[in-house]
Amino acid sequence: MSDEDVFASPQALSDALAGTGYLADAGLTTVTWLAQHLDRPLLLEGEPGTGKTALAEALAELLAVPLIRLQCYEGIEASQALYDWDFPRQILHLRAVQALTEQGSSGRAGVGTDEAGGGAAAPERVAELEANLFDERFLLARPVLRALREAPCVLLVDEIDRADDEFEAFLLEVLSTWSVTIPELGTVRAQTPPLVVLTSNRTRELHDALKRRCLYHWIEHPGMERELAIVRARLPEVEESLAAEVVRLVQRLRSEEDLVKPPGVAETLDWTRAVVALGVSRLDPEVAAATMGAAVKYREDTERIRVALDRMLTR
Repeated sequence: MSDEDVFASPQALSDALAGTGYLADAGLTTVTWLAQHLDRPLLLEGEPGTGKTALAEALAELLAVPLIRLQCYEGIEASQALYDWDFPRQILHLRAVQALTEQGSSGRAGVGTDEAGGGAAAPERVAELEANLFDERFLLARPVLRALREAPCVLLVDEIDRADDEFEAFLLEVLSTWSVTIPELGTVRAQTPPLVVLTSNRTRELHDALKRRCLYHWIEHPGMERELAIVRARLPEVEESLAAEVVRLVQRLRSEEDLVKPPGVAETLDWTRAVVALGVSRLDPEVAAATMGAAVKYREDTERIRVALDRMLTR
């Protein structure tokens, strides 16, 4: 990022992020500030729903730059992250070349003739059309190439742990040089390195080489006070007492129940919205049971929580 986009201190960045509704602790704010200051990628690991993706979105909003997202998945290849060619348009281009060639061979006047009306298709024109088969206009830029071209921007590489080793190696090369080479067009290099945020739910261990290239931070679930502040910042219309009841319940579920998937902050917000949508002013066991589908996504967890709701909401 350019110098004017880097905040004076981690605290200044924290205050600015709070203005977008993203409340980060001191550790996360500091490593994010360093990533900007040092032009280093930021690797965030943690349980789903802890705010990894939301940080990239908040940074793009804060810096008023595009957010370019690359969603990783099993089997993703470099071409799907970098670029591809528009094959249907290339085929139309080849058909146009073929039509010009046929016109030239038949001696008919048409688009293949020169402006003076020479009457024969110009071989130079045909050669030019063939050479332009891999012209810029046929290039389909994927997220990584777009980020290098459109920087300053925020490049979000979401769930990098879902990709395989080969893709990880490709990404490491790009992050090391801030450039990619397209054989038909040459090298594309970022004038300003994009701010890169990589997220991982740690379904597998990432290679040390990628971790060394990045600044690393593990995001924990927030404590009661900070999670309540997040809910109040994102949903200011919700009564504080009701927000506190939802947050308190979520905190207890995380700490006291052995769940397959504990609710994250995103689920806390969804659960709060669901309760508010029912028009109730307090969270009782009946309302909690009816709305828990906004936050709990596994049948085993649902059954375990229903048994514990009375105990958790009455003490």
